[in-house]
Amino acid sequence: MNLADNKKVYSYVTLVYWVFMFTDGALRMLVLLHFHLIGLGAIQIAYLFALYELAGVMTNLTAGWIGNKFGLASIMYTGLVIQIAAIYLLSKFGEVRSEVLYLIQIMILQGASGIAKDLVKVSAKSSIKLLSTNEPAKLFQWVSYLTGSKNAVKGFGFFFGASSLGFFTFEVVLFILAILLTLTLLLTFKPVFSSLTKGKRNKKFSEIFSRNKSINILSLARVFLFGARDTWFVVAVPLYFYSVGVKNLFNNDQSSFLFVGGFMALWVIFYGVSQTISPLIFQKFLNDANYIKKAAFKWSMFAFPIPLILSCVLFFNLNASFWLIIWIILGLFCFGFIFAINSALHSYLILSLSSNEEASLDVGFYYMSNAIGRLMGTLLSGILYQLGGVPLCLLITSLMLVGSSLTVRKLTTA
Repeated sequence: MNLADNKKVYSYVTLVYWVFMFTDGALRMLVLLHFHLIGLGAIQIAYLFALYELAGVMTNLTAGWIGNKFGLASIMYTGLVIQIAAIYLLSKFGEVRSEVLYLIQIMILQGASGIAKDLVKVSAKSSIKLLSTNEPAKLFQWVSYLTGSKNAVKGFGFFFGASSLGFFTFEVVLFILAILLTLTLLLTFKPVFSSLTKGKRNKKFSEIFSRNKSINILSLARVFLFGARDTWFVVAVPLYFYSVGVKNLFNNDQSSFLFVGGFMALWVIFYGVSQTISPLIFQKFLNDANYIKKAAFKWSMFAFPIPLILSCVLFFNLNASFWLIIWIILGLFCFGFIFAINSALHSYLILSLSSNEEASLDVGFYYMSNAIGRLMGTLLSGILYQLGGVPLCLLITSLMLVGSSLTVRKLTTA
C-alpha cells in the first residue's frame, strides 16, 4: 500500500479504537457507580475490576503472538465481538441476588471485557508500526495522536457513563453501547480486514517473551508507571469525590454523579490532549534515541512530588472544604500533564525499539506489563482507600513513580 492508502486504513483503525474506548470508559463508570449504589464496598468494586485487569495481563501476553500468527484485523474484530457479548450479558445483572455468585459472574463478564479491550489495543497500536513506514516523526505523531485522542474519547465515555445513570436505567445505557459497537463493526470491517497483515503461521508460542533488554526495562518501568496512576484513579478518587459531593457539595446523587463523571472525563480528556501535543516538545530529537531515553527518565522524575504533596494536604486537612477539593483537582491535573508526556514517550519508545516483524509480539509483551501495573493499581486502589483513604493511595502512587523513574533510567545504559 502507498502512504495515502495507509492513512485511510489508519483512519478506520482509529475510528474502531475511538468507539471501543468510548464504550470502555462508559462501562467502567457504569459498573463503578451502579454497583456502589446498590451496596458494594470499595474492596468489592476493586475485585470487579481485578479480573478485567488480570485478563488484560494474559491477553496482552498472547495477543501479540495471535496477531502475528493470524493477523491484526482478526484480533481487532474478535475483541469487538467479545465486548458486544459482554455488554449484553452484563445488562442482565442490574439487581443484586446471591452475593458471592453474583460477584463471580460480574467479575467473569468484566474479565471478558478486559480481553476484548486488549485485543483491540494491541491490534491498533501494532498496526501503526506497519502503516507509518518507519519514519520516526510519523511514528511519534501517529502513536501520540492515536493514544492521546483515544484517551480524550475515553474521557467522554467516562462522563457519558456517569451522567447517564441520572437519566436512564443501567440496562438502557448498556444497550446504547452495544448498538454503537455493532454499527462500528459493520462500517469498518471490510476496509480494515482486507488491508491489515494476515499473519505468519510459523511463529512459535515461546516467542511471546521479549529477548530485547531495552524492551524488558521499558516494560518494567511501565508496570510502576500505570500502577502509580491506577492506585488513586480506579476506585479511590471517584468514590471520594462521590462521597464529598453527596455530603458536602450537592447533597444529592444526580449532581454527585455529574461531578464524578465530569472530573474523570475532563482529567482523561486533558491527559489525552497532552499526549497528542507531546510530539511538538520532542520533534527535533526523534532521531536521537539517547535523548528520548533520558527524557523519559527526567519526565518521570517530575511526576512523583505531586501526589506526595497532595497526600500531605489531604492528611492534614480532613474536612473536605470547597477550596480543598479545588486544590486537589488542580494538583491531579498537573500530575495528568506530566504523566501524559511520560506515557507518550513510553509508547513511542516501544514501537521505536521493536522491529516490523516483531511489532505485535513486542507491543503485546509491553502492554502485558501495562496490564500488570493496572491490576496492581486496581487492587491497591480499593484496599488502600478502605484502609487509609485517598492520602494513603497518593503516597503509594508517589513511591511507585520513584520505582518507574529508577527503572527507566537503566535504558540509557542498555
